[in-house]
Amino acid sequence: MRHVWILNHYAKHPDAAGGARHFQLARHLPAHGWHATLIASSVDHPSGEQRLEKGEPWRLETIDGVNFLWLRTSSYRGNGGGRMKNMLEYAWQAMRPTRLAELERPDLIVGSSVHPFAALAGWWLARRHRVPFVFEVRDLWPQTLIDMGRLREGAALTRAMRRLETFLYRRARRVLTLLPRAVDYIAPLGVPEERVVWLSNGVDLAAFPEPDAPAPRPPEMPLSLMYFGSHGEANGLADLLEAMAIVKVDSRAGEVPVQLRLIGDGPGKRELMRQASGLGLDGRWVRFEPPVPKREIPALASEADAFVITVRDLPRLYRFGISMNKLFDYMAAARPVIIASAAVNDPVAEAGAGITVPPEDPLALAEAIKRLAALPPDERARMGRAGRAHVEAVYDYRILAERLAGIMNDVMDERQ
Repeated sequence: MRHVWILNHYAKHPDAAGGARHFQLARHLPAHGWHATLIASSVDHPSGEQRLEKGEPWRLETIDGVNFLWLRTSSYRGNGGGRMKNMLEYAWQAMRPTRLAELERPDLIVGSSVHPFAALAGWWLARRHRVPFVFEVRDLWPQTLIDMGRLREGAALTRAMRRLETFLYRRARRVLTLLPRAVDYIAPLGVPEERVVWLSNGVDLAAFPEPDAPAPRPPEMPLSLMYFGSHGEANGLADLLEAMAIVKVDSRAGEVPVQLRLIGDGPGKRELMRQASGLGLDGRWVRFEPPVPKREIPALASEADAFVITVRDLPRLYRFGISMNKLFDYMAAARPVIIASAAVNDPVAEAGAGITVPPEDPLALAEAIKRLAALPPDERARMGRAGRAHVEAVYDYRILAERLAGIMNDVMDERQ
């Protein structure tokens, strides 16, 4: 059995809210000859919860058969200096030999962004242990920050980050990317195209047993439209509330055809709640609910009649594609999906699993919501089944783990 260390600052397990990509991959890797240890920060993002007890510098524990090494970092809130300090602390702790002494020696190391310092620590450890380094790119830093207006092209910080990403790309034996067209960005930086491999996010279908169709709704009961995930700048939820306000205006007096449930947290949640109040969207129309652990998502999803996902209109950012955990959870639940996106890929349209509209267009989004609510239940069920079949064929983590094992085996074979 070969051993891989996966450095992911924000790695999670199913008892925490948020995506659990590396946990799911690690859970299925032993079937293909690999055992993984996830090396993560002790501070949960975005909640800021500290996992370690006072005075505990690190902890090695096994959760559902997956090894986690939690490294102590400072708590923080938001995206300011505290988060940057936390990133640097994580990279420093990951490179300290005393923190890793209890781990089985690696045969290969994966350094995973979001931020590049985690990947840099992975490269350093791979060099120390004389094993191959694989760079997993989840966000294209700094390009994502430039496209979102948070960094300026040509600024000193931007130039430094570009040098760092190029350094990592060129030293990785493989570059794993969650975005299907990221090769168009990475290859011009001097990386052979054959070394850039798409490995999407996915879903643990074992947690989503084949669901029953939603129970017939009484005519007076609104269709339950659900969103779960982050409430942040990139999530386009302000447009979704504007769309719900249009649906309300267009509805007959006293009628509530759709109720939107927003489940999650994030820096924009308080402002979204103020916006909903200003639009007259009370709890009959929009419900704000707290985040739930990943393990509870399948049961929660079964309560929905349909799902919605929105992104901002950032064509430069999404020209490389999207790969959102919640989208695959939605489709696994066998419910239709409304997606507001102009990304280069569209799993909803590929599967025939719902309705696609342009981003940042509340009127088009409102029309899609009304159209979905007016569809016969059998048609919504057909869309849901199509989405489920699509993730079964392409995005099940058992399939993705087998692909990851094959990629790592190829890298190991190249060393011989």
